[in-house]
Amino acid sequence: MSTIFSKIAAGEIPSYKCAESDKFYAFLDIDPVTKGHTLVIPRREVDYIFDMDDDELAEFQVFAKRVAKAIKAAFPCKKVAEVVLGLEVNHAHIHLLPMNSEADVDFKHHVKLSEEEFKEIAEKIRNEFK
Repeated sequence: MSTIFSKIAAGEIPSYKCAESDKFYAFLDIDPVTKGHTLVIPRREVDYIFDMDDDELAEFQVFAKRVAKAIKAAFPCKKVAEVVLGLEVNHAHIHLLPMNSEADVDFKHHVKLSEEEFKEIAEKIRNEFK
């Protein structure tokens, strides 16, 4: 059975796409912790990031690094945090969050964005990713 993330990557469920390749897909989190909060997933369904074989995991991290650089270029910040939680959706994923302090990576607090803001943010990241 397909996960919600597989359906998003396949275009069956709308998303704010930031970047993609034949193996990976990056899109904005719809309940962001920070402006620019992006999720990176493998297109292949795998529940746990550490169930990925070494080569795939390495490619996944390199793709996430490219997305993180695009986020940092689109939203100047000190760093882009990488967080792997993985309990809310049974599909491996990485959270990338622009941050200026550790307080910016508090999953108890979220920012509210309009649809237009989501579109603008995704476009900025996509443009930097290219």
